[in-house]
Amino acid sequence: MRKSGVVALFAAAVFAPFMAHAGQFDEGMNTMWEVLWHQSGTATRLVRWEQDIKVRVYGVNAAGHRQHALQALRDVAAESGVKVIDVSDRVDAEQQANVSIEITPDTALSDGQPCETRLSFRTETTIDSASMQMRGSDALRCAYHESMHVMGVRGHPQGKTVLSYFTTHSESLLPLDKAMLRAFYSPRARAGMTPFEMLPILADQLVAISPDKQAAQQSRDRFLARTVEQMQAFAQGQGDVPMIVKRCGKVTDVGIRFGRAEMSYFLGIAYDQGATVAKDSMQAARWLQRAGGMGSRSAQARLEGKNASALVGSS
Repeated sequence: MRKSGVVALFAAAVFAPFMAHAGQFDEGMNTMWEVLWHQSGTATRLVRWEQDIKVRVYGVNAAGHRQHALQALRDVAAESGVKVIDVSDRVDAEQQANVSIEITPDTALSDGQPCETRLSFRTETTIDSASMQMRGSDALRCAYHESMHVMGVRGHPQGKTVLSYFTTHSESLLPLDKAMLRAFYSPRARAGMTPFEMLPILADQLVAISPDKQAAQQSRDRFLARTVEQMQAFAQGQGDVPMIVKRCGKVTDVGIRFGRAEMSYFLGIAYDQGATVAKDSMQAARWLQRAGGMGSRSAQARLEGKNASALVGSS
């Protein structure tokens, strides 16, 4: 969604107190990076909507929660440039809706997880449908958090965002939330992007709303270089497991092994595409081969495709 220069200046002014010094910019970058990680401890690809959202709100006292639930979804969709249509009152609402918001009894979900969202997609690219559940007593504090997930923003980063597990702010979007959504739905992004393809787009949104863009750009570049170095060590099993993995919430030893294979694949794509790092075909092949050897079918398929192309080129 395009924004005017006036809106951009306003956003920078609102964000300025948070961006008072370089350390706070790095905190924002950490949040942007963490949002690309799933609870299982694995970095994720970009998934997003490529169609209008048709939403149905139902359940316990749905009428009492409907306005707030719809407002939260409309706010996140507005930042994303996606249209929201309320079909709750239609006779065929259940069939028409591609997003369902159920207000459940307080006994239906746990105290530790009073709300949840599940995304459905045939491939990890475009969202086909989503279902959200919120306990009635927690619907007010859950609506914006879960609406971010509905839009495809799957991580639970620490930081100034409604996605934080322990957020004290839940009644509207924060500047970082808006920056995430604008990045996810920007013309530069495309469904299915890998983390290192997506991270610079997120970083540039953060730079754009920073009062000192030159300093922010320098901090951005240092952060990207440091992150690549850390993820290369993680993929190779060197050193301690990065804190970003440990903080994901549901990570297991099996998940870490899978995460290392996936990260090797993501690094291979990064070097192949020149995303976050300089393009390097030898490094790309090295990381893809490592991922393929660890069982990554995506890496194996990409290597087979490259080998087939090389054979055609030499014939």
